[in-house]
Amino acid sequence: MKKITIYCLLLFGILLVPNIVLAQNEPNDVVTIDDGFEDFFYEAIKQKSIENYDKAIEALEKGKAIEPENPIVYFELGKNYLAQKKYKEAYDNFEKAAKMDPKNRWAWVGMYDVCYDTRDYNQAIVIVEKLIEFKEDYKEDLTSLYMNTQQFDKALELINELNTKFGKSDKRELYKADILKDAKYQSAEKFNLLEQIKKFPKEESNYISLIYMYSQSNQEEKALEIAQKLEKEIPTSDWAQVSLFKFHLNNNDGDNAVKAMNIVFPSKKIDSKIKHRMLNEFLIFTKNNPKYETDLDKAISYFDNDKEVRVAKEIGKFYFSKANWEKAVKYLNMHLKNAEDDVETQLLLLQAYTENQQFADLAKKTDDLTELFPTQPQFYYYGGLANNQLNNFKKAATILETGLDFVIDDDALEINFNIQLGEAYSGLGDVNKKNKYFSKADELIKKQKK
Repeated sequence: MKKITIYCLLLFGILLVPNIVLAQNEPNDVVTIDDGFEDFFYEAIKQKSIENYDKAIEALEKGKAIEPENPIVYFELGKNYLAQKKYKEAYDNFEKAAKMDPKNRWAWVGMYDVCYDTRDYNQAIVIVEKLIEFKEDYKEDLTSLYMNTQQFDKALELINELNTKFGKSDKRELYKADILKDAKYQSAEKFNLLEQIKKFPKEESNYISLIYMYSQSNQEEKALEIAQKLEKEIPTSDWAQVSLFKFHLNNNDGDNAVKAMNIVFPSKKIDSKIKHRMLNEFLIFTKNNPKYETDLDKAISYFDNDKEVRVAKEIGKFYFSKANWEKAVKYLNMHLKNAEDDVETQLLLLQAYTENQQFADLAKKTDDLTELFPTQPQFYYYGGLANNQLNNFKKAATILETGLDFVIDDDALEINFNIQLGEAYSGLGDVNKKNKYFSKADELIKKQKK
């Protein structure tokens, strides 16, 4: 909660100290009345400044005995008690100061401080409603207090009022988002947004909020209607294209979906999460409409510098999961152009090459990878497998025997190495080594079954 807390000690205090009377004429006409109050008051200020609150309170009590109707005494007592976290005494003294001088807001601020520190938000609302009479800025505090007391209807009304009068703020928008998670407040907000659109047809944010709300409640036709209004009122709006993109996909209108997508993706106004969602939707659309694959490739290029989501990789994994090995190879390679050290993706690519029987590509790739990652056994395994399939049995055996030394506590991988070594020596006509490695593979398989 944003708190407005301003103490104006001298302004509040010294002007109310009645012990010095100044005449309007000559200096020798000045008459000083010294009843001791001033000494006690300034002693209290001095002690408070060095955090000797008990001594400050003692001095103020002596001053109060001299001038029991002086509100500054009670105000200063309130401040000292508040510093000591003696909240009841603090509140009582601030309240007494406010009753004596109700037009001075600082005593009210003191009571608000006490309510805030003690989390008495309901009483804080009463105080802040008084403070608003002095300064409208306190409506921001009132919004937070309504949220803390779960008076969401009042909070939403006040947020909309402040948004209209002063413009939106991040904090208010977060509050509103929390409120609107509850469906019972959404109808009122939809009505409010429609009214705002009528009053301010060039304010893009109102359209965006309403489109989002309609989409969240599965009112796609209404969302489209608002997107079309937005496009009409603000033809340059990138946000209009977000909803129109979805509409075009639903109508199987790929050409217009691509146009909308190519407006949204370069836009700096649109959140990256929305762009990722759109790309996922277009990916699924392209799977069933392969003629748009070139447009998908172009779309991916917009995400080349995206550090959060590696788009080409995710698309490659998507096709991998669908056993579309050709597409998986294409997009995994696209990702690896700028991420050669991504071992996970390299392994996915090698498996995709294997499934697609691209053994020449597999052999060439593993030659590069075993140089780049000389202790990574999986790369040697795929290298051996590829060369066996290409009848390069001698090279396969050399690669596999080198890689086997790096296999540690991985029975499944060791089994595969031994099987491929058996195949290599079978191709070379070395029956003894063939039997040796096949027997070793059998032993490991039996061991796993136990």
